[in-house]
Amino acid sequence: MHFEDIADRVSEVRQRIGAAAARGGHGQNVTIVAVTKTHGADAVEAAWRAGLADVGENRVQEALLKMDQTSVPVRWHLIGHLQRNKVKGAVERFALVHSIDSERLARAVHEYGASRGMPVDVLIQVNPSGEETKGGFSLSELPAAAERMAGFTGMRVRGAMTMAPLDANEIELRRVFAGAREARALLARTCGAHVTELSMGMSNDYEVAVEEGATMVRLGTILFGARDQ
Repeated sequence: MHFEDIADRVSEVRQRIGAAAARGGHGQNVTIVAVTKTHGADAVEAAWRAGLADVGENRVQEALLKMDQTSVPVRWHLIGHLQRNKVKGAVERFALVHSIDSERLARAVHEYGASRGMPVDVLIQVNPSGEETKGGFSLSELPAAAERMAGFTGMRVRGAMTMAPLDANEIELRRVFAGAREARALLARTCGAHVTELSMGMSNDYEVAVEEGATMVRLGTILFGARDQ
């Protein structure tokens, strides 16, 4: 694929994001993270040519392969689940890990960051809806966990991330996104002023997410078309 129309798609998405940010009134800048899952390295290069400097991948091995296949200087985001036994070989090449979904994983990332002498930038995954099929901290368990994670010096918490249920209506979407915004505020009080990011919203719900304060939206299908299975 050559993704000939991606520049037009990006332009339209940027316009929609701008309008949504104005409606929401949070005054935030919004980064588009282009999700290239199941597409090849040509999708990464197309995103870069269209002015997108951030690329997200769900799977570590798929991301590492694409990193070796392209030379465009994008910032790589790990947006999928990270296994504790793959921390050492995975996080070195990512600018931001979005999916710290447990204290055990947080501790493993902290230990790696401490061993290399530079903290790993991360987002804490939260699950405001309590959806059983998704990982992440509930809003009730986050305060105590955040107090403990604040002492993990090998890991720098930059914000919160969430995923809304795919079949959620607008009321539920807003409840989930507002919950993630609340989680970011709690993390900022606990972990420091560098907690600024709120990663939420995908191709089907990014405008609502931006209205609710998202600073990063993770977009795949709306940019690249339907993915191969």
